Amino acid sequence: MRLSAVVLCFVILVLPVVSDAASEQDSLPPAYFYRGLDYGSEATTHPLTLILNGGFNVMQLTNRSNRIKDMNYQNGWERVWHNISNPIASIEHEGWGNFMRMEILPFATGLESARYFPNYTLHLLGGGMSYRMMIEWYRYHGFDHPKAWSIGTMAIYHMLNEVTENSYGEGYTTDPVADVYFFDIVSKVLFSSDSVARFFGETLNLRDWSYMVSYDLSTHSLYNVGVSYSMKWRPSFWDRTSFFYSFGTYGQGGLSWKLDSGNSVSVSFGFRADELYELALGAKGATFKGAAGIFLDREGSLLGSLMVTTAKDHSIRLNLYPGLVKFGDWSPGFFVGLNTDDHWMTGINIAWPSWQPLGLVTTF
Repeated sequence: MRLSAVVLCFVILVLPVVSDAASEQDSLPPAYFYRGLDYGSEATTHPLTLILNGGFNVMQLTNRSNRIKDMNYQNGWERVWHNISNPIASIEHEGWGNFMRMEILPFATGLESARYFPNYTLHLLGGGMSYRMMIEWYRYHGFDHPKAWSIGTMAIYHMLNEVTENSYGEGYTTDPVADVYFFDIVSKVLFSSDSVARFFGETLNLRDWSYMVSYDLSTHSLYNVGVSYSMKWRPSFWDRTSFFYSFGTYGQGGLSWKLDSGNSVSVSFGFRADELYELALGAKGATFKGAAGIFLDREGSLLGSLMVTTAKDHSIRLNLYPGLVKFGDWSPGFFVGLNTDDHWMTGINIAWPSWQPLGLVTTF
């Protein structure tokens, strides 16, 4: 356990501030995912926002508590460390064939077998885009070594994500092995390429549309938490219409239309993960419910979204981002949702110019 603590401290504390050689090599390519916009979802982009949304992403599921102290962090850390420190034994417990077919190669079919799907969407595409976005964020805000800081931020995000996902259950599981040793690494390699970043940033218009995390002072809970992404692709034969796909713990496809005002409206339908459960040999599965959403964005920065689902938690979720509602020069963000107890929640994101990672929420 002491060795694991030393390794984690190195990743989190040392890696972001070392490697002078790396900083000398930091280039200044165009910003594909963070432009410093003061409105919409981009106005809430922040390393701490990313860590909270990604690290506690599992809180969106119906069978997980939103209370921070209800997470069994020790069990989660011990299970994650047990598997990533013994990757071969973990894989052999499940079988190399099952591991490759269900976690790595997109060949298996069925909800319980296609465990690679969130690996490709959240860890490869979402994680790679977030890594590049954090480089651009740190560079925009004048940090030295933006690549190293981004690596450190993503290390905290991904480790917290694995710990919270594995806060229940015990024994072998190949999920953190596939994430840590393959997808999290490949994602950084891919999005380190300017050509890859340009393709996803300009051709597919991949954007971070994560929620505005809100904290309940009375219950010490996090609500409206989770990563969310969107993509738009406009065929050459369409002038203002694009194919649209949004994903996170859900996947929804639809269409997007650009308005005369310059804003865009998108509509999508699909499914959302409802509950996470343990399968045989330590694997994880999820139940899914129907879901739909309508989104308003300006130049790829989300201004507002309304998402509905037949899942019990957050069956209705409305997010109004900074820049949509203004009080003079001040433009906060707002969140309204219906939780598992059939209580309405409302939150406000203060959205200060340089510090906007967390909002406050109340229930009624």
